[in-house]
Amino acid sequence: MLNQYDWTAKWALYSPDAIAIKEYETSRSITYAQLNAQANTLAQHLTTNYALQKGDRIAVLAENSLEYIVLFAVAQKTGSILVPFNYRLAPAEIDYLITNAAPKLLLTETKFAPKLIDSEAAAKVPHRISLEEIKAMATTPAKATFPSAELQPNDPIFILYTSGTTGFPKGALYTHKMLFWNSINTAISLIINTESRTLNCMPPFHSGGWNVLTTPLLHHGGYSGLMKNFDPAAVLKAIEEEKLTIFLGVPTMLKMMSDLPEFETANLSSLKYIIVGGEPMPIPQIERYHQKGIPIRQGFGMTEVGPNLTSLHQRDAVRKMGSIGRPNFYVQVKIVDEAGEECPSNVPGELLLKSPVVTPGYWQNPTATAKAFVGEWFRSGDRVRQDEEGYLYVVDRIKNMFISGGENVYPAEIERVLLTHPCVNAVAVVGIPDAEWGESGRAFVVLSEAVIEGELNTFCRSKLAKFKIPKSFIFMDELPKNDTGKINRQALKKWMPNP
Repeated sequence: MLNQYDWTAKWALYSPDAIAIKEYETSRSITYAQLNAQANTLAQHLTTNYALQKGDRIAVLAENSLEYIVLFAVAQKTGSILVPFNYRLAPAEIDYLITNAAPKLLLTETKFAPKLIDSEAAAKVPHRISLEEIKAMATTPAKATFPSAELQPNDPIFILYTSGTTGFPKGALYTHKMLFWNSINTAISLIINTESRTLNCMPPFHSGGWNVLTTPLLHHGGYSGLMKNFDPAAVLKAIEEEKLTIFLGVPTMLKMMSDLPEFETANLSSLKYIIVGGEPMPIPQIERYHQKGIPIRQGFGMTEVGPNLTSLHQRDAVRKMGSIGRPNFYVQVKIVDEAGEECPSNVPGELLLKSPVVTPGYWQNPTATAKAFVGEWFRSGDRVRQDEEGYLYVVDRIKNMFISGGENVYPAEIERVLLTHPCVNAVAVVGIPDAEWGESGRAFVVLSEAVIEGELNTFCRSKLAKFKIPKSFIFMDELPKNDTGKINRQALKKWMPNP
């Protein structure tokens, strides 16, 4: 009897010869029949030779590869939990993740092995295996079938660690139920089926890399290319040559693509959508893609929920500028004030979420889990408002708020205003200590054209209350980003001018 969460076994029956995954850099590819066979073989090796059982953690320090997808299929068959590690972290940070996850198996791509040379935590892991050995195991003949484990909806398939910009990272549990319902929500919101084709450039150590498009396409029998690192020219070429139907990127990536000379002549007509997340996409960039006939779908998601939670239809991209759209089909939202009372339309409050795509909690962290919930509702930590038509707007992360002269200031509000200035390409505002006001705003700005001194201050005065206007403006060539492509506000808070 087939495990209901064993997707590759199903597609090996329905579409055995369809290509499931292709590695862009090597051109290696694997059909659904081959993916299922390799997953069965690898599951047999790991359960027999390494005593892998349901609930055991498999930690992985590696870039995107075919073997990573085979490991995902193994997790669906065995009930083991895949724990992707961020290979960009320092060795001490990786040590913390190893200690916290307590994996039975630690799988490492050879290029990242030096990060573990002096690791006491890694030395305590029962089994350490190279990714190259995993490749050999998966292709070594074994039994053709594997008796899949009996899985429950809330059994985890991933532990996904948050970025940890403050304090220690938390491991969000991502369950088989979440995986299924996220795929259903995605397919309803977009066009996802056996004909869907995508290229994943996102790293495998956060939810976007797995669950925005890759796992929904695996669930629906589609095709996914894997790219280890984003290369704008290579992506344009792949879209054209591979006839991709859907692509995911953050605004910075899409701007890098549209800035290429070949963008004007590239044939991107196969794309039904480009999905944008991470931060709002400037209207001029949206219009640039719309001029090529490519709809831009913006959305919102979280590691702990979804991640595909809301969607803004392309027809509303200009009319509802700045909106993250409306909740997806199986997502309920509630916006509450500090007292827990529901806010009326257009009054900002904290976004609460209830859905089958909500995490049951954090790995080995009952305190953080308790703080994350109000009854059945998950606390997003985002301050949002909802207009009369049900469209949501993120005012800001609650933790990004700073207090100036007793007034709450939300950087996103200031950033939206500054982005309407014709010379502003990108901006981030952070609160910094101020002897007079407690805190004041500092705006870090990337310009497309030079502005005269004081121009941005004057521009803000006409559109913002005085206490919201940044006290200083710092001009940069580019804003620092974290590993998920989002602006690194912690780095900006620590910014010091060159001596």
